[in-house]
Amino acid sequence: MIRPNTALRPLFLAWLALVALTLISLDLGANFHGAAWLQAAVAVIVWIKGTLVARHFIEANLAVPFIRNVLRVFIAITPIALVLTAFFGPAFARWATL
Repeated sequence: MIRPNTALRPLFLAWLALVALTLISLDLGANFHGAAWLQAAVAVIVWIKGTLVARHFIEANLAVPFIRNVLRVFIAITPIALVLTAFFGPAFARWATL
């Protein structure tokens, strides 16, 4: 049986990475506002942050495969929707409306 990690160092490093990614996001938004590639960069940052949270704070790697895969899909939906909205906005909005 795999046991949860009780060390604080990995959590602290993950938290530092989340803070750094947030600061990078702020810098990208301030300096490259309106750039065509910015939405893709933000989507990648969102995916990395979600993966970090799932792995280090939720410990999804210890969950059964079904839950782990559901969480992976859940984390992937937001960046995918962000990119689809950025590049195919009106068409994607019509498709996604209820």
